[in-house]
Amino acid sequence: MRTCPREHCNRGSAKSGSRESNGNARPAGSFFFPLDQHLELGTEGYSPAVIRLAVHKAQGFACFKAASLDLKESLDVGMSPKHMERLCRRVGEEWSAQRDRQVESYQRRQLPRDYPKAAPAAAAVMVDSGRVQTRQENQPPGVYQPAWKATNVACCLTLKSQSHQEDPQPEPPRKFLDPPKVQQLVAQIHARGSGEKPPVGKQTPKRKNKKRRSKESSRKNPNHRKGPVRLVRTTVATMLNWEQFGWQVAAEAHRRSLDLAARKAYVCDGQACNWTLFEMHFQASGFVAILDILHLLGYLYAAALAIAGEKGLWPRYERWLRLAWAGRSGVLLQELKSAAGERGVAPRDAAEGDPRRVLAEAVRYVSNNQSRMDYPRYRKLGLPISSAPVESVIKQYNQRIKGSEKFWLPAMVEAMQQIRAAYLCDDGRAEKYWNLPRPHRHAVGGGRLNSAAA
Repeated sequence: MRTCPREHCNRGSAKSGSRESNGNARPAGSFFFPLDQHLELGTEGYSPAVIRLAVHKAQGFACFKAASLDLKESLDVGMSPKHMERLCRRVGEEWSAQRDRQVESYQRRQLPRDYPKAAPAAAAVMVDSGRVQTRQENQPPGVYQPAWKATNVACCLTLKSQSHQEDPQPEPPRKFLDPPKVQQLVAQIHARGSGEKPPVGKQTPKRKNKKRRSKESSRKNPNHRKGPVRLVRTTVATMLNWEQFGWQVAAEAHRRSLDLAARKAYVCDGQACNWTLFEMHFQASGFVAILDILHLLGYLYAAALAIAGEKGLWPRYERWLRLAWAGRSGVLLQELKSAAGERGVAPRDAAEGDPRRVLAEAVRYVSNNQSRMDYPRYRKLGLPISSAPVESVIKQYNQRIKGSEKFWLPAMVEAMQQIRAAYLCDDGRAEKYWNLPRPHRHAVGGGRLNSAAA
């Protein structure tokens, strides 16, 4: 009997007809193509059910080793971390190809809508970027030319909200007026921009009491309201450039009919690339451009600190915050310019924390985004004014791909992002992808011989 030239990961020799610890019947030393076809075993060495479970665990655990150990512990299926990594790269590339086909269909104006007869009442698109450590391809084991690379992320939401004749929340929320909480918010915003780990605040030991106090305070405070509620969230993530990323987000918004919503928002921070993407793909569809209030808060806090120091910080910060919250961006900008003028122009070699430089950056930020700061109008429309949902998505991506000890090949990051994105979607995206025919699923018979020879 002719022996099979291909070696399967984690498979020892066994007598014909024996069952191995991974649960797949595989007689050693023979092909048994009918049995292969019945079990749908291909060049990947495991059944579709095992592959699906392995990929799900690999994207959910912090590393491939932890996922491999859990797979062995829970199902007694032996799969090495390296083999699990190869499977994830293959599956991720397949799902990337599916995404790219949808983008191409959208560019040809042939991409069908999932909900052609039911446009959402309210929707939002939010974009931001994270960071991941990479290493050079085609090198021996080890880390060569490590570098931080940007990952572009979008969050597409349908919302439950209602419009109002008057501003439903004319007063800023309490957390924006509480010094410890504001300090923590500013630290987190700074950490997201610099890559540093933000300080962890103290946690309340009794969460039930905290929730009860929150409900009681909401009844007493008429200005307290619950913002737009998320209905369905889908995500887009890529290592590709902003032009390609823009097409991906636009295709996703079209597929979900977000561009047909009666009320729709495009929310992000003040980076120029964010608004270039907006002008290219969302402005013509009537999306309302909204500057994320949290990033603005960070600039105002830093400017107040630069002028008054720790002791006189709070009165100036609170005034500027209230001006921004009330949509009085013109007055806010004038006061920032006046404060910057008193300090003078910073020299070119000024340190990053130089008060003159901090004030100049705050003036530039507000000036560039003044047209996107009409927050009372946005609240009347029942639209979100914070990009916190996409920040949350980035954190969920980072749980898997970011870490001081993790240095990814760029292609592997792209593959893992597609898998992670699918499982973070609320529309069953991963289930739909798994139900599609896979190009490697039925690679048996002659295909196996060809892959072994290669």
